[in-house]
Amino acid sequence: MRTDRPPTLLIVAGSDPTAGAGLQADLKTATCLGVYAYTAVTAITLQDGQRVHAVHPLEARQVAEQMRICLTNLPVDAIKLGMLANRGILLAVSEVLHEWPHIPVIADPVLAGTGGGTLLESEGTELYLTHLLPHITLLTPNLPEAERLSGLRVRTLPDMEQAARRLAGHRPTTVLITGGHLPGDTLTDLLWDGKNVELFHSQRLPGPGFHGTGCTLTTAIAVGLAQGKSSSEAVRYALLYLRRAMIDSLPLGAGQRLLNHPPGALPLDPARGDNPPWTP
Repeated sequence: MRTDRPPTLLIVAGSDPTAGAGLQADLKTATCLGVYAYTAVTAITLQDGQRVHAVHPLEARQVAEQMRICLTNLPVDAIKLGMLANRGILLAVSEVLHEWPHIPVIADPVLAGTGGGTLLESEGTELYLTHLLPHITLLTPNLPEAERLSGLRVRTLPDMEQAARRLAGHRPTTVLITGGHLPGDTLTDLLWDGKNVELFHSQRLPGPGFHGTGCTLTTAIAVGLAQGKSSSEAVRYALLYLRRAMIDSLPLGAGQRLLNHPPGALPLDPARGDNPPWTP
């Protein structure tokens, strides 16, 4: 029996039957990157690569009990939050996080599926800001989520920075706004750590969109923080991992491509168009 232990991560998220997003994608990411993950299921979703058909949330107390069982009895180096579905679950998760304030929390504010469909009730936006965000160490909204949470119009890099600053103002929160919804072949993600802006650039991959990129990216960042990396290092590490999973994606079924998770942080291969993010 091993006497050492790997870094550990508690994942709080919804289930996706395609395993392209949600809890299943989170587990793949953590396992491939050498972190042992526990889980607290928030909801059963009915979705595919084209759209979200339905969301069936668990009871809020069931979600909280799953979290407390892990946090009380097991070592937890970081917590990843995904889809919370409704106000009851959001408030219950906030209460649990209040009891373990020393553990870093990395959150993907999953408000809607990539193919459409609401994954958090509309009234949950204000509660996210007032009850949940104060407990979050690093937040990873895409552009529509950044707009909804910040109340600002986000269409340019200066807009992204303004939104990140506003969201970070709820606590010493680091914010990564992903720029995949902006037009153009060059994608830019913006990281605000409370003091400095860091930009990460990459080339858009041709073809249909991808299912579950936000889930995988946020979990890979959580893995990096659980392993002791800085926020900047964790984000760069996660973007490289996501890039490889996108390049090796699988065209299974109709609609968006499903990520194919690489077994560990493999070296990139420029000959395959595997270009890493860079900063100017």
